[in-house]
Order: sequence, then C-alpha cells, then structure tokens
Amino acid sequence: MSMEADKRFDIEEVDGVTPPPRAHVDDAEESAGEKLERKKDYLEGFLAQKPPEASSGEPGGAVYERVIDALKEIYDPEIPVNIYDLGLIYGVDVHEDGDVLITMTLTTPHCPVAESMPGEVEMRASAVPGVRDAEVNLVWDPPWGPNLMSDEARLELGML
Repeated sequence: MSMEADKRFDIEEVDGVTPPPRAHVDDAEESAGEKLERKKDYLEGFLAQKPPEASSGEPGGAVYERVIDALKEIYDPEIPVNIYDLGLIYGVDVHEDGDVLITMTLTTPHCPVAESMPGEVEMRASAVPGVRDAEVNLVWDPPWGPNLMSDEARLELGML
C-alpha cells in the first residue's frame, strides 16, 4: 500500500497564466542609424583582417599547393582521372628545406604502370619551383578503393 501512495501526485488547477512581456521595437536603446554604423564598423574591421600566413609546406602554402597541382596533371592511363582525384596520393609532406615526401599507392599491385608511375610522380614533384628533392613512398596498405576518389572523379566516371 505504501508503494501506491508514493506513485500518487498532487494536481493543482489554475485559471490562467500571464504571458511574459513581448519585446517591442520602441524599447530598443539604439536607433537604426546607430545600429547600421555599428555593423559597418564591424564589417570594416572584419574585412581588414588578413588570413594567417600558411607555411609553404602546409596545406594552403605555396609549395604544397604547387606540388598538388603538379600531381593533378598526372593521369592514370586506364582511367581518365588524375591520380590525386583518383585517391592514389595518401600524403604530401613538404619539409622546410624543400624536400618533399609523397606517399601513394596504385589501384592494384598488377597495375601496368607500377614501375613507371612512382618515377613520374617523383619527376613532376621535383620540377616544382621551391622543391629541392622529391621522394615517393609506394605503399599497399591501406589498399586503394573507389571510396578514396574525390567527388569530381566520381562525377567524371559516372559514379555519382
């Protein structure tokens, strides 16, 4: 019987509740002109800020972006998509002294260009201004799969 008593609750009936006061435009402390001036000041300050400079070897940096652009000029001979958008490039590391390490894979170990593709990647990356030396590290793990392709590559191949 005591458990049933614990489950009970009291109900209080009320006739009504007064709604909270609503905000009115007349209650604003600043005029529309003052508000517009404040917004202009904020916008001018925002536009005057310069983005932080990225190191040349970081994504967004000059050398890094030029290496990526060079890699986008290399196409897989069997698929009409560049190797970067195809997802064959796993990483690009640009060191301060201008050395570049590119980690990449191929679609399959039996790829017809397995012997020549890493050399071409190395040659193209070495030709980028600001690059002292380029090295390609060919890896098979993780294995390449269509899920690594960019949306542009999927669209080009009709997979999107």
